[in-house]
Amino acid sequence: MSTPVRIWDLPTRLFHWALAICIVLGIVFVKIGGNAMQWHAYCGYAALALILFRVIWGFIGSWHARFTNFIPSPAKLITFLRGQVDGGLGHNPLGALSVIALLSVILIQALTGLFADDDIFFQGPFAKYVSNNTVALLTSIHRFNQYFIFALVGLHIAAISYYHLIKRENLIRPMITGDKSLATKPPLEVEIDSFRQRMLALAVFLLISLGLYFLIA
Repeated sequence: MSTPVRIWDLPTRLFHWALAICIVLGIVFVKIGGNAMQWHAYCGYAALALILFRVIWGFIGSWHARFTNFIPSPAKLITFLRGQVDGGLGHNPLGALSVIALLSVILIQALTGLFADDDIFFQGPFAKYVSNNTVALLTSIHRFNQYFIFALVGLHIAAISYYHLIKRENLIRPMITGDKSLATKPPLEVEIDSFRQRMLALAVFLLISLGLYFLIA
């Protein structure tokens, strides 16, 4: 009989799905254009708050959320690629690298958006503080970087589909429920998804959101 084991804490799960919603809505609003660009900006602000939260949570969060516990060393990555070890309970080494890549490109997108100017519908809140050449450069990066996001999101979805269809492992359910079904409970006993951790995550996210609000407003 399989045993449900908590892997992903609630803050990590909420971050994952909230960021996915921000990305989808951000794309929709930019395609609509016009007045919808303001909502595109709101999605960017929310994504920035989420990314900053995830970076902090990667140092103070629960076991599987911490960078030190899932970012692989070169040796571990090579061993995994050779099929000599399994991926572990949380992110496997390739999944960990994709997480870092996604966080990086979305952070770049959100930050450059603060300085972007399309000369028609939208000007980032910080565009007026830098030179026109800087605005043009950051706007170009913002436009080009979206293709990296599309590519990484596509790879993310492809990997999930591969694991579901080929390896018969559902990666979506644990990111909803937080639990993985294991044949035996692992010996690792650490605090994962406690009330204290949830309140800490809420406090961190609220502080980040308030800071960004007063910085951008």
